[in-house]
Amino acid sequence: MPIDTTSSAPASATPLRERLRAALPAAMKARDKVATSALRSALAAIENAEAVDVPAGAVGSELAIERIPVGLGAAEAERRVLTEARIEQIVRAEITDRESAAAGYDRTGPAERASLLRAEIAVLSRQVG
Repeated sequence: MPIDTTSSAPASATPLRERLRAALPAAMKARDKVATSALRSALAAIENAEAVDVPAGAVGSELAIERIPVGLGAAEAERRVLTEARIEQIVRAEITDRESAAAGYDRTGPAERASLLRAEIAVLSRQVG
C-alpha cells in the first residue's frame, strides 16, 4: 500500500535532503518497500556525492602498519558541502536512471520490474516537487 511521503510544508521551505529523510521513516513504518528503496537509494547517492576523493599519496598509504596514524579522527576527512541545487540535480539523475532502466525493461525484460521502477520514480518525483 503506497503511503503519502510528502510533507505538509511547502517544497521550497524544507530542503530536499530533509524531505527525503523525513519520508524514509514514514515509508518504513508503512512497510512500503518501493518508497523505502527509492528514498534510501536517493539518500545514498547524495551521501556518495559528498565523499571526497583520497589522493594516491595520502597519509598512511606508504607507511608500515605500526606507523599509520590511529585514534579518534585520524582518518577523518571533511565531506563536500552540496548546494540545494546540486542535491536536486542528484535526485533528478536518480529519476532519469530509473526512467531509462524502465524503458529497457519494457523492451526486453520483465514488465513488473519496469512498473516497480516507475513507482520509485513517482516517489522521488513527489519529493523533488
